[in-house]
Amino acid sequence: MEHMIQLNIKNAGLREGELEKMKPIVGAAYETLMQRSGAGSEMLGWLNLPNEYDREEFARIQAAAKRIQQQSEVLVSIGIGGSYLGARAGIEYTMGPFANQLAGKREGVEVYFAGSNISSDYVQNIMDIIGDRDFSVNVISKSGTTTEPAVAFRLFKAKLEEKYGKEGAKQRIYATTDAKKGALRGLAEREGYETFVVPDATGGRFSCLTAVGLLPMAAAGMDIAEVMRGCGDACEKYNNPDLMTNDTMLYAALRFLMLMKGKSVEILANYEPSLTMFGEWYKQLMAESEGKDGKGIFPVSANFSTDLHSIGQFIQDGARTMFETVLWVEESRQDLTVPHDPENVDGLNFASGRTMQYMNEKAMKGTLLAHVDGGVPNLVLTVDKLNDYTFGELVYFFWKSLALSGYMIGVNPFDQPGVEAYKKNMFALLGKPGYEDMKDELEARLKDVN
Repeated sequence: MEHMIQLNIKNAGLREGELEKMKPIVGAAYETLMQRSGAGSEMLGWLNLPNEYDREEFARIQAAAKRIQQQSEVLVSIGIGGSYLGARAGIEYTMGPFANQLAGKREGVEVYFAGSNISSDYVQNIMDIIGDRDFSVNVISKSGTTTEPAVAFRLFKAKLEEKYGKEGAKQRIYATTDAKKGALRGLAEREGYETFVVPDATGGRFSCLTAVGLLPMAAAGMDIAEVMRGCGDACEKYNNPDLMTNDTMLYAALRFLMLMKGKSVEILANYEPSLTMFGEWYKQLMAESEGKDGKGIFPVSANFSTDLHSIGQFIQDGARTMFETVLWVEESRQDLTVPHDPENVDGLNFASGRTMQYMNEKAMKGTLLAHVDGGVPNLVLTVDKLNDYTFGELVYFFWKSLALSGYMIGVNPFDQPGVEAYKKNMFALLGKPGYEDMKDELEARLKDVN
């Protein structure tokens, strides 16, 4: 087994004996999860995913990705929430924030994500970027009727059919949807799209290592076999009920302790722009899983050192309601050294000959000490390097930690009842059949506030 993710808790501000007292609580959560006896246990398809995933479908995903790379320069991945965040996080994690601009230097296509908003400007920008180039579409929706991706799919499907004709378009459309039912499943079967499955037992925010995320990641050039290998090693590593040697249990226990001490906000801080979208994926995973029944830790992501010049002020001197989890990358992909300037106009010669990674590390350590001194507990989660393998590791680490944490605070980590509230109001205001009785009341309320 390769080098694993490391969790450092030396700056968590723990009192003697606190972790020992947590053993029965986190142990009970671990047993509940592993015995599949807790709330939402029907949604644990991710728990042993590395050992149970469909190898035949996996091979079809790899073949489809190769076909996309051969016939297109661009893939438009259409989905919302868990149907896009994980794939985008993985692509940027392994290839950096300029992955699309650098696509010509690797085996992979540009991947753009649509269907996560209802902005006409956003969709038109993607269409303008595509221009006259060849492109394919991967539409991801379990039902096929979720508003945001459905609107985007209509638009890009029309563009494909206009460019390639109906027969040509269907060779460039890949549908990831329910195995048996739903509007998108029916459409795909009628039109002859190649289909992949959104598993019944895996919720959207746990789905990025199923076909949902694997196809766009593979098309972009990621080695999804390495992703699954990293996930598999993490699954084996964290199949262990000992709090002190299982970092998913330790992280969950520390989050619970922080919440009990009034730390209701967690900041996932990184020092690599490649991790910005991973922070977005983390926010959905944590917020949608824990934020219910008046409970939960509010998840925030921060990109340092950039955000040290903005929210860093609040972290240092604001309300003491937060703790930080620093996601630190030990090795950069590139080695750049600060050159010497004989005139030293910018006063930077103290750093001459230093690598930027060395400077970044000192920024991280200096910030950590300052924030701890300011009363903000810090955890440090270290990844040795950003690659396909560690992406799979890290995803599984957060999946399992979150599941344990949710059970510890007493919620079902696998449902999301609150997400439906905005949809009902939006459907009523748009005049969707079945919501007519709500429309007049909502419009009257809006008149009072607008």
